Amino acid sequence: MIAVTSTPMTDLVANAPMDRRLAAIVVPTIEGMGFELVRLRLMGGRRITLQVMAERAAGRPGAGTMEIEDCAILSRAISAALDVEDPIEREFTLEVSSPGIDRPLTRLNDFARWEGYEARLETADMIDGRKRFKGVLAGVEGNEVLIDIDDPAVEGAIGLQFDWLTDAKLLLTDELVAESLRARKHDFNEAEFDEIEAKEDPTDEVTDGQNTNDNEGDINIPAMQKDT
Repeated sequence: MIAVTSTPMTDLVANAPMDRRLAAIVVPTIEGMGFELVRLRLMGGRRITLQVMAERAAGRPGAGTMEIEDCAILSRAISAALDVEDPIEREFTLEVSSPGIDRPLTRLNDFARWEGYEARLETADMIDGRKRFKGVLAGVEGNEVLIDIDDPAVEGAIGLQFDWLTDAKLLLTDELVAESLRARKHDFNEAEFDEIEAKEDPTDEVTDGQNTNDNEGDINIPAMQKDT
């Protein structure tokens, strides 16, 4: 393989210097509420958008999931933290979402967690004539990400240094969708649901606009955060 000159990175959560600065501001709030930051990107253009992906942290009920109410609550908390620091000079929109089923892979342990599923990886520099690698994740070995690529000329998994990667995400497949559905079913506690139903007062009225939260897949809620 050729020598790679990419700047070493500890993760892909926040790439650009401004992204890392914003992550340092919001991470204490996110983690303090029992969530984990998956990825943060400040997107330019005619209108600036701050995209924040998060999920419930490991060890918490529903770990690895993100419901619509979670996004709304976290959005308000992040907005408050950004109001205090005021790091973005122009007006912007804050979007808080779940990572989605075909989630980005931003930490080394993500590649071990999703071993056996298809992914697409991109490197900063050419590695054996290519920057994009598509195949089945085969875990990690030290600081290397192992992947069985779609190339009949290559036998077995190849190893890519995590520091070489600029982007990585799972590919949407039937197996990945099935795993997501199994995880949601596992998190659903039928006993607790029955208990709530039993305690419900039949005389109570349902107010207009009540959220039934019957959402699946990606969640994306623009917040009302705007700095001038």
